[in-house]
Amino acid sequence: GNEVTIYALGLLNTGYRFGGKNPDAGLDCSGMVSYIYERATGLRLKGSAADIARQGRTVERSQLRPGDLVFFNTRNAPFSHVGVYIGGQRFVHAPSSNGKVRIELLTTSYFAQRYETARTYFD
Repeated sequence: GNEVTIYALGLLNTGYRFGGKNPDAGLDCSGMVSYIYERATGLRLKGSAADIARQGRTVERSQLRPGDLVFFNTRNAPFSHVGVYIGGQRFVHAPSSNGKVRIELLTTSYFAQRYETARTYFD
């Protein structure tokens, strides 16, 4: 989990690009998660945020650990956005608005209203 968090923080301010899968060209939310997990853990999480949400094990919000993934309904579609939980109610994500990878709080009204679930990919 700590390795995932370190990789996520290393991508802060990377530009956004729809469908982007590497930092040089830009990242979208699922591309960012795939990139981080493959490098930090060797685990290949492919596809959209919804595809990634179908993998892993559900985690209660109160049990979140750094490196777990948090999922949101941001486009009136289940699991349409994903971020990497880094602790302290914060997560790193690649939003299309303002176009840069950044840290947000789960407790901000926008994300609190759209939070759906979390998944862990660790034992």
